[in-house]
Amino acid sequence: MNYKYILIFLTFVNFSGFSQVSDLNDSLDTDFSTINLNTKIKSKYNKAPMLSAILPGLGQIHNKQYWKLPIIYGGYLLIGHYINFNNKMYKEFRSALIAQTDDNEITINPFPNFSESSLERNMEYWRRNRDLLIIFTGVYYILNIVDAHVFSHLNDFDIGNDISFSISPEISKFGFSNNFGITLKLKF
Repeated sequence: MNYKYILIFLTFVNFSGFSQVSDLNDSLDTDFSTINLNTKIKSKYNKAPMLSAILPGLGQIHNKQYWKLPIIYGGYLLIGHYINFNNKMYKEFRSALIAQTDDNEITINPFPNFSESSLERNMEYWRRNRDLLIIFTGVYYILNIVDAHVFSHLNDFDIGNDISFSISPEISKFGFSNNFGITLKLKF
């Protein structure tokens, strides 16, 4: 029982002993006057997201993912349609609420069965849905840029046939005991 505690103690003492090695190249000795802060890092991975930020779908064209264009613009059309629908319903309930509360007999409420509080709730419901869809449009725009950026990185990813997966038994020695287990190896 005491051997376990001694082994754990010696392990941590050993690791902490290695961590105490002094490095002669300390960051405080660095001459910061030689560092040029105006240099820009040019990367081939930054072009697709920039193009996609300028015009949605342009980054996908740069990445040669032409099949994503109908998905991107179809999504924008669908979101735009529902923003327009929610805005029309909001304006309709707002005008009905104004007609209900203006004390003018000439204006007629198109929803005579709704009370004033019901008209207010419906007006706020359609306004909230419209506003959430506008926020979702911004999220969709950012996802478009992220998609172009991620695929520009994955475009250079090698998908070769030299991928292998093997399972083998293993016997390892730790301390005074033998450990038996299974080794899973994945080679690229």
